[in-house]
This record gives sequence, C-alpha cells and structure tokens, in this order.
Amino acid sequence: MMSSNAQLALNNAVSNSQQLRTELQSVGLRLIQTDVGVKSRRGGAGPSDHKAVTIDGVTIMVPVHTNTAWNSPFLVETTDGKSTLKRGAIPITSISFPKTPKFYALATTDGIPYSHIATLHSDDVLATTVLQTCIRYENRKKACQFCSIGQSLAAGRTIAHKTPQQLAEVAFAAVKLDGIKHMILTTGTPATKDRGAQILCDSVAAIKAAVDIPIQVQCEPPDSHEWFEKMKAVGVDSLGMHLEAVTPAVREKIMPGKASVSLEYYMESFQHAVKVFGRAQVNTYILAGLGDSAEDILNMSSKLIEIGVYPFVVPFVPISGTPLEDHPAPSKEFMASILKPLGEMLIKNDMRSVDIKAGCGKCGACSTLSSYEVTV
Repeated sequence: MMSSNAQLALNNAVSNSQQLRTELQSVGLRLIQTDVGVKSRRGGAGPSDHKAVTIDGVTIMVPVHTNTAWNSPFLVETTDGKSTLKRGAIPITSISFPKTPKFYALATTDGIPYSHIATLHSDDVLATTVLQTCIRYENRKKACQFCSIGQSLAAGRTIAHKTPQQLAEVAFAAVKLDGIKHMILTTGTPATKDRGAQILCDSVAAIKAAVDIPIQVQCEPPDSHEWFEKMKAVGVDSLGMHLEAVTPAVREKIMPGKASVSLEYYMESFQHAVKVFGRAQVNTYILAGLGDSAEDILNMSSKLIEIGVYPFVVPFVPISGTPLEDHPAPSKEFMASILKPLGEMLIKNDMRSVDIKAGCGKCGACSTLSSYEVTV
C-alpha cells in the first residue's frame, strides 16, 4: 500500500504535469529547431497550426504557428536528438516528438503522396478530411470564422476529394507499417441534404473491407436519422457531430451558416444517434474561448452527458489566415475552470475517453480533458 507521502508526491506530479499541458495548449510553443518529429500542419481541417509533443508519456497537440505561440514563454531546444522544454531560459522537462510515419514515404499509383490523403494525428491516429471543400467556407458571410479547411488545399498539401479506394489503401498501409490504432474521417459539408453522410458511408465501407480498424466519422446532423443506422451497418464505430459553440448568440456570430442547423435539431440527432451507437460512442467537439462562458459550456455538457454524448471540450486555437486569427486563445485558468468540473461529471456518470472506440475524444490530444477523468 502506498504511503501518504508517496501518494501526495504522486498527486503533485500528476497535477503539475496536467497544469503544464493545459497551459501549453493555451499559450503554445516556440521551436528553436523546426525539423524535429512529424512535420507540423498549417491550415486545413482538424487540429491545424499544431505540433504533436510527448510530455511525461502523454502526446498532445500544441499550437506552434499561431500569433499566441510566437509570443509564448515556452520554447524547445533540441541538441543531439534530445529536446528540452524551457520557460524562458529555465529548463522544465525533457520532451519528445512522434516520428514521421513510414506510410508518408509512399504514394498511390497515380503519384499522390499518402500524406495528401490522410495524416498522422497525435502518435497513433490516422485522420482525413474526405471532402476538403465546404458549402459554408466558400461564402464568408456563412463560413465558420475559425475554419481553415481550404488553406491546405490551396497550398497543394492535399486533394479536394479522397476516394474510398485511396482511403482504404492508405489506411491499410498506416495500420501495417505504423501500428495506427484508430481512424477519424471528417468532411466539409457538401450541398446535399445528408450533409456528407453518404460520402462517409462509402469511405468506411471500403476501408473496413481492406483493414480492421475502429473508425469515427464526423459530419453535421444529416437530414434523416436513418443515416445513423446506415453508418452503423457499414462499420462506423463512433460518430462525431460537432457543436463547436453552445449558445445561439455565439453560434450566430462565429458560425452563421452552421447555426442554421438549430441546437434543438442537434439534440434530437444526438438522442437518435446514441440509440444506434451507444453511450460515449457519440461525441461532440466544443471550442472553449469563442465567447461561451464556462457556465454555458458546463450546462450544455451536463445535458449531453445525460443523453449519453461525450462532450470533448478543447481550447480554441486562433489559426492564421482566418477571421479569428487575432482572437485571444483561452487562458489556462479558463480551461481548468471547465475541464476540472467536467472531468468530475464524466467520472460520476461513468463516461470516460477510454470507453470511446475511435475518434477525437478517444485520442484526446487536443485537450487535457482525459487527465481530469482520473482520480488519484
């Protein structure tokens, strides 16, 4: 049995590591040597302007290309292959970076690099945006102001539409060569009532025929709840339908096009989806720092947990080239004021990230929420 002093020391170590990771995700990180680990991503869908960093055995995504990161008190120096995290001139701890995956060296028969079709997130997750275009992004009056889905396409780092065959080929290679554990398929919203559900179903069917890997798909709530059964039938393991903001005022200001899909319809869709996929297998991404208060986010999270939806709360990252590039990132104090009570809610309701079969909540690298789900 652990002594009281040893338990106290363990609690302090866990708390200090948790606070450090939370602060890094708020203020970002400066890299003295930029060529370490997997090449960081600029623009595009998903966690952009980040770099995967491993601290105390936990891999998180940390902003490195944002205005906030350029002024961060944290920096990394790498010498002889060893990286040290510093606050100013003071060394804090040794860190490491996930290595470039082997599948990045491959290309399709028509010459498209595998990395243009799907990318490594964190250290064991494969992610892709099936449609790198969106009906909302093309109209700045309707576009989500935080979104940069078109940037990587414009820069030639991806292709507009990944075919099911391409995705299956890359997924097979990533699992066999790099031990990828699960896969995330998101999509820009097309001009169809299903909001991308059919494209995702076609993609998952092809991937599952090629390789056994848990998959999460992410889209706006489709026009018919029957799509959830169709998704399940082709092999989708978990579903993400992302609110991003939780109050009508913030939704209409920050994401005017997406706000046309009402909160009421999201909640109705969540209820139907949980019946199909089960508790914790339906997730939603909530961006803290867009204008919703901590109370707003916690109130919505409580409703979601009651339904059986896992609320994955992450700090907003102001991406360069978007209308919100100068919007302040949330402070570590603001994030802790949400994540600590949210972690307690999840524990109380027996819903944790480890229960999720695939997706952002399971990966957990874009937030320190999972560290608040652990009692010590």
